[in-house]
Amino acid sequence: MKTLLSLTAILEGTTGLALLFAPALVVSILLGSSLVEPSGILVGRLTGLALISLTIICWLYRGEEYHAGGVVKVLLFYNVATTVLLVYAGASGFPGLAIWPVSLLHAGMAIWCMKVLWKVAS
Repeated sequence: MKTLLSLTAILEGTTGLALLFAPALVVSILLGSSLVEPSGILVGRLTGLALISLTIICWLYRGEEYHAGGVVKVLLFYNVATTVLLVYAGASGFPGLAIWPVSLLHAGMAIWCMKVLWKVAS
């Protein structure tokens, strides 16, 4: 569980910081579309802050075997929902270079969450 939470904190923290400081670049790489409207830039930065919040909770609970189960359940939801949304975006024609690799990454993270939860439940 500690490795899952630590890796999640690093990956989502990096993405969150990138979205906070360069939302247009991240959206361009992920979705292959431009982000030029001020409202879109703001939403990108808010998304970055949300990912940084996820980073903080993962980092704080990475050593807490007993309490971290709830965090892993939230990560399972997040990774499944993100996978579904990105696959839908990719199938809808978004030409981003990173959309399919990031979809696979989140699917893999969801599977890892399920394995961790299964192990805890056993």
